[in-house]
Amino acid sequence: MIQWLSNVYRLGLKELRSLRADPVLILLIIYVFSFAVYAVATGAKLEVVNASVAYVDLDRSELTGRIVNAILPPDFETPQEISSSDIDRVMNNGKYVFVLSFPPRFEADVLAGLQPSMQLNIDATAMVQAGNGAVFIQEIIAAEIAKFVAPGDTSSSLPIDLIVTALFNPNLQSTWFSSVMQVINNVTILSVLLTGAALIREREHGTIEHLLVMPVTPSEIMLAKIWANGLAIIVAAVLSLWLVVQGILSVPIAGSITLFVVGTVLYLVSVTGLGILLATFTTSMPQFGLLALPVLVIMNLLSGSTTPMESIPVWLQNVMQIAPSTHFVAFSQAILYRGAGLETVWLDMVVMAALSAVFFVAALLRFRQTMSASN
Repeated sequence: MIQWLSNVYRLGLKELRSLRADPVLILLIIYVFSFAVYAVATGAKLEVVNASVAYVDLDRSELTGRIVNAILPPDFETPQEISSSDIDRVMNNGKYVFVLSFPPRFEADVLAGLQPSMQLNIDATAMVQAGNGAVFIQEIIAAEIAKFVAPGDTSSSLPIDLIVTALFNPNLQSTWFSSVMQVINNVTILSVLLTGAALIREREHGTIEHLLVMPVTPSEIMLAKIWANGLAIIVAAVLSLWLVVQGILSVPIAGSITLFVVGTVLYLVSVTGLGILLATFTTSMPQFGLLALPVLVIMNLLSGSTTPMESIPVWLQNVMQIAPSTHFVAFSQAILYRGAGLETVWLDMVVMAALSAVFFVAALLRFRQTMSASN
């Protein structure tokens, strides 16, 4: 047993030296856990920010002016007036996301209780921004009309005092979500790529033949690749959470980083095993990349990191329970977002450990078969 552990340790050191000698992979790790996290968190915003607005005012009344003046930054850009004949042109050119059109006698009809119609044109190409922005604009219009018609009347208000509290992200900032999820997704991506690349590198450099004549077993070789590459990923992920997420982006981490690392170790056994398994079916990095790409896309899109699991069809939710990424995302979100403890995430950790055992055994059997064929 001591000799087995010694072999795993020394082979792992060899993997770390090989990784250190590969500047492309080193730069990839640094980029993925630094600039990529920052760029996605600050660039891909889900809330409405600086949405462009235009308006057509055929009424020229005080009410229409109050509505236009209530559409303010930072949610919206300052509304720009256009003519009614320009609506189709500016919408087709994508110049404005929202175009309001006030009909003639709008204020007079409102005061007369005639419920006049007004038009809100929306460029739904940017679906999230369009949907949220439309709701904001409708609320602004309703509020301004209510204050204009009956400024002192509160009879239309709710008969209760409704207090809304947003937990875990009080300002509803998408940066808080996207930055942490980017780190979580990158753990999956790099775990597959680094371990798969390590095996492909052995073949391309001819060192796999050296391993075949050494007194080491396939399990020792696999575990060495797993712990060495897993260590590099965990260190990079933790540094990213501390330096980029908490430091640069000022996003709070609610839970225990130590508990997150423990769960990540359990998860890495399965996902690095998956990387080795995929690499055994290929003979070059281009082939491995083409095979890994659809697997990673499915794992990320259907794991709950991009869209809630509840929005996925039930049968597909059941299928994705065999994917370790589904449980890792739930585990990570519970700890990093909501500050959950072991009593909350222990079941996800048990499932990840069980799936890790399954993926490791499957990868080991395939790896042994591949090594036997090469011998």
